[in-house]
Amino acid sequence: METNYVLQIINDPTKMQWLFLLMIWTIPWKGFALWRAAKNKQLPWFIGILLINTFGIIEIIYLAFFQKKSEEK
Repeated sequence: METNYVLQIINDPTKMQWLFLLMIWTIPWKGFALWRAAKNKQLPWFIGILLINTFGIIEIIYLAFFQKKSEEK
């Protein structure tokens, strides 16, 4: 018997709430990290952040340690 996991998630309110919370957490981090990587012309980071979904972990690591520091004017 084959189980359809997508339908199980959709039909379970608790799982849908968790999915919604993960989306609310991930989207701003991913958007900001993608914006910074594009602005800094860091194509490998941009592609990695775009393709790999780690629920904000890679995005936070990039923003904290690997983005180019802006020059003081």
